[in-house]
Amino acid sequence: MWNIHRREFLKLGSLATAAMLVPRFLKAFEQPTLAEGQKVLVIIQLSGGNDGLNTVIPYRNDIYYANRPQLAIPQHQVVRLNDDQGLHPALQGLQELYDNGELAILNSVGYPNPDRSHFRSMDIWQTASDSNQVLTTGWVGRYLDAQCSGYPHPAMQAIEVDDTLSTALKGAQYTGLAVHDPNQLHLACDDPFFREILKKPIVPNDHLEVDYLYKVMAETVSSADYIYDQARLYHDDGTYPDTQIGKDLKIVASLILAGLPTRVYYLSLGSFDTHVNQHPQQQRLFQQLNDAILAFRNDLKKHGRFQDVMMMTFSEFGRRVSQNASAGTDHGTANCMFLISGGLKRQGILNDPPNLQDLDQGDLRYQIDFKQVYATLLHRWLETDESAVLGKRYTYLDFI
Repeated sequence: MWNIHRREFLKLGSLATAAMLVPRFLKAFEQPTLAEGQKVLVIIQLSGGNDGLNTVIPYRNDIYYANRPQLAIPQHQVVRLNDDQGLHPALQGLQELYDNGELAILNSVGYPNPDRSHFRSMDIWQTASDSNQVLTTGWVGRYLDAQCSGYPHPAMQAIEVDDTLSTALKGAQYTGLAVHDPNQLHLACDDPFFREILKKPIVPNDHLEVDYLYKVMAETVSSADYIYDQARLYHDDGTYPDTQIGKDLKIVASLILAGLPTRVYYLSLGSFDTHVNQHPQQQRLFQQLNDAILAFRNDLKKHGRFQDVMMMTFSEFGRRVSQNASAGTDHGTANCMFLISGGLKRQGILNDPPNLQDLDQGDLRYQIDFKQVYATLLHRWLETDESAVLGKRYTYLDFI
């Protein structure tokens, strides 16, 4: 019998150390518990400050064209949704969702006393703070704190598809998980080094970390096998674009369809910080977003789950109404948001277009506080008390 003592075991290498970070996450995959009909929120952060006026376009507004002689989208290129507003031409696929009642659009979403710093404004959106308030926890993290007390795997309730965890998913008691590619864990854990170690017992001793490390390794290897097999089961015939956002949404779809208990997924796309040569950058990113959303929606509809999943897009701020001298736009304020689901109660463009005749020093005035959107999703979609997360109650919107 091969005996492993404490000192030797603690030298097993970096993969064993890395395994310590994920056992509960992966172990939870062995017992999928997402109930049929339970709602899932998928958040897509458009990092860098997306230009909302060239996203949802007021194509009949002369002020829009006068302020953007080079940047305005020509009327004949706009993907028209109604008599006044339409989408950027790279978002053509979203017209199908709009026509099917699977897309809701909010104009002029923001907050009082807006901040034009990327860092500070993103912090406000991720923590759901007021502009004069600094919070150290994120709104999704506080959802975990409020909803997951006593839950055996609270971190499983929120997953960010990335290498690092955003502030949005950090709570006071619980945090979400940052996982970029579960399949890579399977490959790492499939190393013969691990398999051989797991065949051998550890000599019992007084050092609890030895037993803990061994248990962690066993759980990680077995659970990594499970998630790998489950993800492949649902995506042998799936078609997603070969872009990062396409790959990320494919991971999210596979985890949803595998039955994970995760209620919130968080992804990012960017950068939309288009001070210079805005057209090609926004065109490229919108095409990636458009294609990935369509693939994700088609995948979930095929498996009968799209009515239980809500996608929400946001950006930390919009851009100024007037173009700058570098064929771009500078940091602005209020912006548009997309809400995409087969379970919308109200669809289409939900409020008036931005009022370009009533600006705040060249910037859009907000019509809707973003915390109203959060409150609606928390209360009506995730079925939790939004006041425990946001600190007070807000008027709900009627898209769900």
